[in-house]
Amino acid sequence: MVSQQTGNFGSWISPITADAAVAETGSLSEPRIDGDNIYWIEGRPLEKGRNVVVARAADGTIRDITPSPFNVRSQVYSYGGGAYAVSNNVVYFVNFGDNQIYQQVAGGAPTKITSSAKSLFADICVDAARNRLIAIREEHPNGDVIKAIHTLVAIDIATGREATLDSGWDFYSSPTLNVDGSRLAWLSWQHPNMPWTSTYLNVAGLDQAGTLTDKQIVQGGSESLFQPQWSPDGRLYFISDRTDFWNLYRWNASGVERVLARDAEFGVPQWQLGLSTYAFMSPDILIYSFVQNGTWRLGWLEIPTLIAHDYPMEFSSLSGVHASATTIVLRCATMTSPPAIATVDVNTGAVSPIKLLVPSDSLQKFQNYFSTPQSIEFPTSNGDIAHAFYYRPYNPDWQAPASERPPLLVKSHGGPTTATVSALNFSVQFWTSRGFGVLDVNYRGSTGYGRKYRERLYGQWGVIDVADCISGAKFLAARGDVDGGRLAVTGGSAGGYTTLCGLTFHTEFAVGASYYGISDLIALATETHKFELHYTDWLIEPFRPNSALYYDRSPINFTDRLSAPVIFLHGKDDQVVPINQAQRMYSALQRRNIPTCLLIFQDEKHGFRQSAHLRQALEAELLFYSMNLTRAPLTS
Repeated sequence: MVSQQTGNFGSWISPITADAAVAETGSLSEPRIDGDNIYWIEGRPLEKGRNVVVARAADGTIRDITPSPFNVRSQVYSYGGGAYAVSNNVVYFVNFGDNQIYQQVAGGAPTKITSSAKSLFADICVDAARNRLIAIREEHPNGDVIKAIHTLVAIDIATGREATLDSGWDFYSSPTLNVDGSRLAWLSWQHPNMPWTSTYLNVAGLDQAGTLTDKQIVQGGSESLFQPQWSPDGRLYFISDRTDFWNLYRWNASGVERVLARDAEFGVPQWQLGLSTYAFMSPDILIYSFVQNGTWRLGWLEIPTLIAHDYPMEFSSLSGVHASATTIVLRCATMTSPPAIATVDVNTGAVSPIKLLVPSDSLQKFQNYFSTPQSIEFPTSNGDIAHAFYYRPYNPDWQAPASERPPLLVKSHGGPTTATVSALNFSVQFWTSRGFGVLDVNYRGSTGYGRKYRERLYGQWGVIDVADCISGAKFLAARGDVDGGRLAVTGGSAGGYTTLCGLTFHTEFAVGASYYGISDLIALATETHKFELHYTDWLIEPFRPNSALYYDRSPINFTDRLSAPVIFLHGKDDQVVPINQAQRMYSALQRRNIPTCLLIFQDEKHGFRQSAHLRQALEAELLFYSMNLTRAPLTS
């Protein structure tokens, strides 16, 4: 047995290098079933972030479907999703390079269907009976992303001709056909709402030519609706948060009925298109997933009796639930296993991975260095309770002096209307194996805890999210887990805003890292894209020129209060948070001689996809903390 070395927290040598962490930062998403084949999308940082459709055949053979240089990624609403569909062994996909839809027959090369240079497409639904696709189309008049026009369209597969099915709403999502193609359902919403605040469920008939008839709004307004889907016997199911939690309902001519009631979330926020948390195996069996207090579960519903059966296994995350008469497929992860595309045994709930994000040999190599998260609740401002996952520093090769407490890295997730999960993440283990504690916070406003918890952020962004990050850090320091004098904070996008507010308006954090974070709320409200143009109306207040509240909550206006070092990491082509926000903040700190750094990544948008950039960002963050936080030099 090798004896442990002794070294300061934060200075431990770890085999989980930046290269190792980045190698596992690809993605698996959007599983689908077509006949006996299972499909999914793999995001590959080593191929400059290219997304590839992959298929597993009935004999277990796995092969790439998408040839280089095609990149299966949509850009509708900037965040995309719903980038492909499969029907009768034909893959229809959006190519990132030109935003057009292609079809690829099994064994063949992709051929272009659409040729509209000014249009983007997503959320593809195959209308096989009419040899067409139904999708969301986004157009940019004169290149203006703020004035983008969204419509629900039908696209003739043979000719590429586009026909508008519905228009007039600011946003659309989730088009779904019933089994015989005679009825179409979809979601829509208007500014200033986001899809998790107010949406509408639309239903229409389709005549033989495919024209919509008898359009009607059957649900919505003061509730958030999610994933309309027709059952095999023709009833329309959907998810609504009308009773605080996103629960499962169904609609028919006699009205709306709740079919699965829990103080748990069966839905998720629609940041991307093409999401799915439940699916039908038959008219009598529905497979569902839900999250409760940060833990995901899976189960099946006996539709005739509405009796639900939860499977025993717990997950850190579940998504992309799809099913056929014989197969269930989804994306899942646990605290000790990385994301995987997997099938599920309907009788037992047993999960069989068919594709792991992290190869098994890498898991075996590093598994002795993993820190398992602890789900914690802690008191915060206004007498409330907030949630987080705490990862203790751990490395079997090292120990710290008995009198020392570790530095803490507080992570604030993006959104802000989303949630962090406890799934095995090499980018977190990169820190814990070096002697850092990591606190991943689901501050008030996060999803997964009901609408009331989400709505606590209403008008309070930059206030209570920051308070929760500080309260969580103080909670751990008070119980002796971490060194309260060595607190770092990091976050991306909205989490970058929380990070900058924490560093500017408070003094608890010694250093921070802002990944494509927001520093100027007025610029955000006037320069962002259409999807989030009025998001700050809800998070702050309805925007008006010279708003005192927007000014007062913008860190860029108060750099005189900031004395902590900050590193900024930003994509050059970011349209969600323009790069000038990071540049202005960086310049302001430079003028005050506060240690700072700005890294600009070419060919990156909002979030980094290329392995070289991901590695450089992680190594730069570690070096910056080494120079400005810890007592001993950190080693990579």
